[in-house]
Amino acid sequence: MIHYISSERLTLERLKQIIDNHEQIALSEEAVDAIVKCRKYLDSKMEDIGRPVYGITTGFGSLYNVTIPADELSQLQHNLVMSHACGTGETVRPQIVKLMLFLKAQSLSYGHSGAQLITVQRLIDMFNEDILPVVYQQGSLGASGDLAPLAHLSLPLIGLGEVLYKGRIRPSAEVWAEKGWEPITLQSKEGLALLNGTQFMSAHAVWALLKSMRLSKWADRIAAISLDAYDGRIEPFLPLTHHLRPHVGQIETGRVFMEILEGSELIRRPKEHVQDPYSFRCIPQVHGAVKDNISYVKSVIENEINSATDNPNIFPDEDMVISAGNFHGEPIAIPMDALAIAMSELASISERRTYQLIHGLRGLPKYLVANPGLNSGFMIPQYTAASIVSQNKGLCWPASCDSIPSSQGQEDHVSMGSNAATKLVRVVDNTETVLGIELFNAAQALEFRRPAKTSPILEHIFEDFRKVVPFISDDTYMHPLIEKSVQFIRQEQYL
Repeated sequence: MIHYISSERLTLERLKQIIDNHEQIALSEEAVDAIVKCRKYLDSKMEDIGRPVYGITTGFGSLYNVTIPADELSQLQHNLVMSHACGTGETVRPQIVKLMLFLKAQSLSYGHSGAQLITVQRLIDMFNEDILPVVYQQGSLGASGDLAPLAHLSLPLIGLGEVLYKGRIRPSAEVWAEKGWEPITLQSKEGLALLNGTQFMSAHAVWALLKSMRLSKWADRIAAISLDAYDGRIEPFLPLTHHLRPHVGQIETGRVFMEILEGSELIRRPKEHVQDPYSFRCIPQVHGAVKDNISYVKSVIENEINSATDNPNIFPDEDMVISAGNFHGEPIAIPMDALAIAMSELASISERRTYQLIHGLRGLPKYLVANPGLNSGFMIPQYTAASIVSQNKGLCWPASCDSIPSSQGQEDHVSMGSNAATKLVRVVDNTETVLGIELFNAAQALEFRRPAKTSPILEHIFEDFRKVVPFISDDTYMHPLIEKSVQFIRQEQYL
């Protein structure tokens, strides 16, 4: 299948399909016309512009008042990409780099950036051929766009930098020679079009959101298994209560639990206890708040990936070139920080349910083994979950609260959205592990309720889980089983 980039609104669901189905992408006729029209306008404008225009006939940042001769404008853009490739730290995972390529091509396709058609097409070629530039996590302030990481993304266009291709990191020049591709000679404004943008931040946000949406659904199913294994009560999920406090996510969570627990023998059993701990009783409120936050952040990020975020913006029909601030990351930095907090809470309440399951209450053995003492059982998986939850709390300090001026004070307020983005990915990864640990514990606890069964939906999940993670009778090497639990919830067939 081929996805044609156009002005039609791109949704996260559609983007997920493109990535999951390994679809090729191409420019629509509409996008080609918009790109060519903008470039032609800019080329003609350069002949009689008569005034300095930031980044097109001038230097960058605090050098905005240095005029560059016409015969050096191409070198100016080339130098910009080279000099800004100052990323450090760990490399960005390939899946996110591929998203960066897509989103950069999407942003340039609207015809307000001045990129050459060949430049946008080469980004698409790299996406389609899985030729992924080596990009580093550190270096962006999330203000003038993601300058350093987008410079690394763009280096291969001019024959520099390195790419990951067929499992090997190689100089891009070697791969270009194999493909018969020539390095691109950047024209006026093109370096800025490539580097001024939020595609590093937004690609991380897209990746984290897609994973968060899956984990939110898994959290409900895992918590429902824990609830039944803990001999919990159904009343906190009844709709009457939630209509008194009608948050959308809370109502939805109650509905989901009523649905997936339908037919459970355990949930219908008479209960000796009058109420459950908050980690069970308040699932609709906590999981619901996470759902509401995901929904909000999704709406913001979808706006972002359907935007032109470079500078200056070019308007051929209005005969205007406007230097403004669409590259500033604040609109997505704050929501990414909020999403990290939400996902951290999803992990936090999950760890508390794990703790309740191993506590030796309600007829469950201590640490979920028949012979505790000789066996430590599930004592330490809870420690691991607690450690991860604690790390999440440190990662959730909002990056968007910080700002360090740069470029001799010209760029005097920055979003630090890139740090929000990379921290968000770590929090989401951590949350996945904590939920995997809860499922590991919940399945073990459920065995001690036999022969009574949970609902058909949850029994199906349990049976498939047991095919990869066995019941633990005596102490064993736990790490591989935790890893298998995490791998299990990377599936979507149960959602």
